Amino acid sequence: MAGRKCLALIAHDQKKDDMAAFARRNEAILAANWRIVATGTTGGRVLEAAPSLDVTRLKSGPLGGDQQIGALIATGEADALIFFVDPLTPMPHDVDVKALMRLAIVYDIPMALNEATADRLIADLHA
Repeated sequence: MAGRKCLALIAHDQKKDDMAAFARRNEAILAANWRIVATGTTGGRVLEAAPSLDVTRLKSGPLGGDQQIGALIATGEADALIFFVDPLTPMPHDVDVKALMRLAIVYDIPMALNEATADRLIADLHA
């Protein structure tokens, strides 16, 4: 569907359930207004929870998916980022987290790091 913006979704470790809940809760708005790119496992969980969404699954985050999303931000192809980082687990991909946050800031795209902000971001961008 022409005119839809691209939303990047990533959920690390124990935050995948939260991302699936976010997608299910916002399925109608997301389906009508967004095409989604997501890291591999996150994208699969989002599709299970909200099958009407247009989701392109990239590689798993630690295998390059986080980097692929970073490239989409840098080339202007991603319009917003929702990135649920799990703050209670060891972060072997801490450098990927920092790199994505840096790119979202540098390219000045809306970014949400938790469910409350993600819900607000989607509501505000939809209004």
